[in-house]
Formats: sequence, structure tokens, C-alpha cells
Amino acid sequence: MNEGKPSRRRALMLVFLCAGIFMVYLDSTIVNVALPEIQAGLGGGVTQLQWVVDSYALAFASLLLTSGVAGDIVGRRRLFLLGLGGFTAASVLCALSGSIGMLLAARTIQGAVGSGLIPVSLALVTQLYADPATRAKMIGLWAGVGGLALAAGPVLGGALLAHLGWQSIFWVNLPIGVVSVFALLRLLPDTQHRIEQHIDPLGQLLLILTTGSLTYALIEGNARGWSSPVIVTVLAVAAVALTGFVGWEVRTARPLLPLAFFRNPTFAAACAVNFFGLFGLFGAIFLMTLYLQTINGLSAIQTGVRFLALTVAIMVASAVAPGLAKRFGARATIVAGSLFTTVGLLGLTGLAVGSEFDRYGWSLALLGVGVSLAGAPATIALLATVPDGRAGTASGVSNTFRQVGGVFGVAMAGAVVLRHLRVGLAPAVQALPISGAAKEQTLAALGRGDASVLRGLPAGVREEVTARAAQEFVAGMHGAFAVAAAGGLLSGVVALAYIRAGRESAVADPADLRQPAGSDR
Repeated sequence: MNEGKPSRRRALMLVFLCAGIFMVYLDSTIVNVALPEIQAGLGGGVTQLQWVVDSYALAFASLLLTSGVAGDIVGRRRLFLLGLGGFTAASVLCALSGSIGMLLAARTIQGAVGSGLIPVSLALVTQLYADPATRAKMIGLWAGVGGLALAAGPVLGGALLAHLGWQSIFWVNLPIGVVSVFALLRLLPDTQHRIEQHIDPLGQLLLILTTGSLTYALIEGNARGWSSPVIVTVLAVAAVALTGFVGWEVRTARPLLPLAFFRNPTFAAACAVNFFGLFGLFGAIFLMTLYLQTINGLSAIQTGVRFLALTVAIMVASAVAPGLAKRFGARATIVAGSLFTTVGLLGLTGLAVGSEFDRYGWSLALLGVGVSLAGAPATIALLATVPDGRAGTASGVSNTFRQVGGVFGVAMAGAVVLRHLRVGLAPAVQALPISGAAKEQTLAALGRGDASVLRGLPAGVREEVTARAAQEFVAGMHGAFAVAAAGGLLSGVVALAYIRAGRESAVADPADLRQPAGSDR
């Protein structure tokens, strides 16, 4: 759109575009504080709760690369409006879910249609503002909305749950979505010429098979057994799909994931940094939510308030990270961020049952600072390695690694905790004065993180087993945080070894990259 259009009209369009982005990022964090209530209302164990988070993130991450191309083919306005309407409808389905299976299906639809909103909205923002300086400011505002949504998620979710049921975290999307769709139908012109682009359907299918199979194995491995035919088969499918994906992407003329980018060590290292950043962040959010509410007995709003240490740190550090990268270089800033992330995650390994905020608040703050200091500079370094004409594709690759890292982080965190529960509780369950069949049933349920089975135990031993389960859960958390910390340390080592040193590594305009941890660019 040219600059002659009334600025008020453009401002309104930006507001409603950002409203859609707000919903997409809000739903990646708001659901966490509702997990205990969802479990109480729909049943299931920790395994199912992992899928509540990961079904959304997995669909979102898997389709990001295709969504940007689809917008160029069918039209950005059309795809954004379809995606916004679909996301709103899927949110209603989530709220109406009467079973955990229905909720997971609706969450998958949410993630799939939401993936189209991110790259298309950024293209629409650049279309609205032709002046480079104004465009940079508006992109900064666009990215800031993502950070605000991430920060608002736990607090808004806690406030809604304090007065309404878990369904309210999805109902809140309905008025935002409906108003935004009708407003953009009137405001947003279809000025884009269709661009001859090509989707890579085979590459997309193989990517979904690879990430989906690996995630399924990580989440379901403990419950089904790592040597079970199902898990062995799924891992084999993942290996074959990954091999096929790499082989196809090398041969095809229009790859979904341009592997040539990875010949540049800086590009590959930046993708690794983005992966490990959300790997630790999303795993920590998932486990800390269950710890604070299920183990320590806090309410949803109390949990959300405590998460402010993390989310406020993300907002503040995300704002200053591009400037630090400009001054000191991307490598130095990323290494510092990786160290903060590692120390923050290691600090969480000291948690015990009933730990107070002063014991973990500083760790959450360090984690938020760390992932933010590493995230935006990694994108700066990554974009500096590709021609301007490939920046959109490169940023899509970067964000795909970020989102897949979050998916695997949640899967890993749950897998480590559940394995610890299953092994650690075995002696206590075997000593229970119940039948052998009941012991196996109890241990299998606890191994899935389903504590409802404890209600069927004799009153005299229920409290003892519950207390032991809480201790084993916390001990399992320590292991998961240690694994995530190792990932944070590895990202720092990779950045130190492969990302160029000095201020010349920050050649992109920081105003154009002011993004929160977990946001898209």
C-alpha cells in the first residue's frame, strides 16, 4: 500500500493484524497454567498434557516454511483472513472439547492454521509501509506484540482460571478473532499480485513425518516401553523420513528447506542456538507449571504471577539484545546469553518440594535473559549470511528450528520426569498391601503421570505414596533441567566456534530484528 493512504486506516490495519499475532503467541503460553485443570476435567496423565502443548507447537512448526509460500500463491490477504477465521473456530472447538482426544485434535488445527498468520502478517506489514525507517519501526512493534503475548499468557491465563474454567483460555480468542476478521475484511485491500511460487509437498510430508515421529517416540516411549514394537516402528519411520527428506531436499530444484544455507557455518550455528534456546525454555515452562500447581499447591493466578520473573525478563532482554549485538557483535552476545541460560537452568536443579519463590525466581529471570540475549543476535547473524532476496526464507528456517526446539524440549522434559517416576516409585508400589495386578496398574498409571490412580489406594498408604511421588517428580525435574542446561552450554560452544567474532557479525539493522524469544521473524 502506498504512503498516500490515510495513516489512520493503516494504523487500524496494523492493530488488527497484530491482534491475530497476539492470539497465536498467546496460545503457546497461556495453556500451560491451565494444564492441571485440564487434567482434572478431561483426565489423562503428564503424557497427554505434553501433547496439549506439543500438538499445537508441532503443527505450527511443521507448516511454517510452507505457509509463507502459500501466501504468495493464493494471496496474503486471503490466506491471513482464512487463517484468522480458522484459528478462531479452532479455539471454539478447544473450548467445547469434552475429551482429551478432541482437545488434542482442536489444538492441532489451531497450530496448523496459526502457522499461516506469522509469515503472512509480516509480509503484509512490509506491504503497508514502504518507507524503510517507518517499516522498521512497525516491524519492531509487530515483533513486540509477540513478546507481549508470551509474557501475558501465564498471567492472563491465571486470572481467567481464578474466576472461570479452563475453557476460558480459549473462549478469549473468540471476540478478538471475530472483530479482527470483520475489520480486516473492510480495511485490508488485496493489492498483492500473485507470485509464481511452488510448494514442496513431498518435502513438507517428510518433514511432518520426521518431527511428528520423533516427538511421538519421546512422549510415548516411557508409557509404551522403549523396546515396544510401536516405539521401535515409529523411530524407524523417523529415521527413514529424515533420510528421505535430506535426500529429496538436495535433489529438488525448489526445496522446502534450502540445505545450501547450512554450508555457511554461521547459519548452521545460529539455527542450533535457536533450537537449544527454546528447547530449554519450553521444557522449563512446562515442568515449572506442573511443579508449582501440582506439587506446591499454588493456584493458577499465583503461578502466573511467579512466572513474571521469566516473562518480564524476556520482554526487557529482547528489547536490548539487538543493540548489544550491534555494539559487541552477535557472537559475544550469544555466548553471554547461552551462559545465562545454562546457569538459570542449573539453578532450577536445586528445587525441592515446597521451595519458595526466592529459591527459583532468580533462575527464571536468568533463563529469560539468556534465551533473549541469544535469540535475536542469532537471527541477526543468520540473516547476514544470505542475500537480501532470501531473507524471508532464511528467517522462516530460523523460526522453524526455534519452534521445533520447543516441541522437543517439552517432549524431553516429560520423558525424563516420567522415567524417573516409573523407576523411583517401583519399590514403594511393590510394597503396597494390594494385589499384583493392582500394583502393575498403579505403577503404569504413575509412569504416565496419572495421579488419579492414587485415589483408589488404601487411605493409610495414600499419603505416603503421594509424598514419595512428589519427591520423585522433583528429582526427575532436576534431570530434565540438567539436560536442558547441557543444551544451553552446547549452543554457547557452537556460537563461540562457528559464528564470526566482532561487531561486523551484526550487519543487519537491529530495529528490524527486535524480537522476543520464541517469536517469528
